[in-house]
Amino acid sequence: MTAAAVWAAVCAGVAVCLTAGRDGGLQRARLLACGGVAPEGPRWASSAHWRRLLGRGRREWLCLPAGALLAVWGESVLPLLAGAVAVPLTARRLRACERRRAAAGRAAAVVALCGGIVGELRAGGQPGQALLAVGRATGALGAAEAAVLSAARFGGDVPAELRRASHEPGAEGLAGLAACWLVAVDSGAGLATAVDRLEAVLRSEWEQQDCVRVQLAGAWSTVVVLALLPVIGLALGWALGADPLRILLHSPAGLGCLVVGGLLEAVGLFWATRIVRAAEQP
Repeated sequence: MTAAAVWAAVCAGVAVCLTAGRDGGLQRARLLACGGVAPEGPRWASSAHWRRLLGRGRREWLCLPAGALLAVWGESVLPLLAGAVAVPLTARRLRACERRRAAAGRAAAVVALCGGIVGELRAGGQPGQALLAVGRATGALGAAEAAVLSAARFGGDVPAELRRASHEPGAEGLAGLAACWLVAVDSGAGLATAVDRLEAVLRSEWEQQDCVRVQLAGAWSTVVVLALLPVIGLALGWALGADPLRILLHSPAGLGCLVVGGLLEAVGLFWATRIVRAAEQP
């Protein structure tokens, strides 16, 4: 099958999907206007379905159509195999990025939780009531939210539950809140003062980490440019009238250059990423 035939098939499939989705929408609108019940259209033809599919962390599957496109273009199965291998690697990378974003959001939520507790205590509230008032709103407690709030409501061991909740990434500040809570309960010291100091320390650390991330934006741009250099080289080859994919995929010298270049690119990206990640560590 030639590349033109493949492109024609792809375009025809896209047209069918769009037509099916539009016809289903028109049919549902007409039925609703007449007071009927609108049937559900095919799930695969729904744009909302594709948005949910990509929003659930399945963006790594885009490597397969990209590899298939290069396979058709270069008339070789190697790009398709590379796309299949890239799916789990890309998935691992995306999951790590999601975990880092979740940890950063949790750290900010812990700071907000401490500030809210201080406000409630200074307004005259009791410690348990203050935790109940702001614990659910900030989302800092994560999966342990029900256990912590139940302990606060029914007189349970709040410090122990807070320490368990602090084991989640980004929620390490809850261990300090547990220590403040325990000292205040045992010695009768003012909880508001201790949590206020804890909130100041946690906010300072969070702002410092945020400042470091902003300053490392230039380094991440360098990593991105390093990752795009092979694509830029291929584009320059096409602009000069050459056929770089055919040379890389259909000649022994090209295959050797492809393997060596791919290994060097992977090592360079790994090295540059490790350097930037090390600078981001607190």
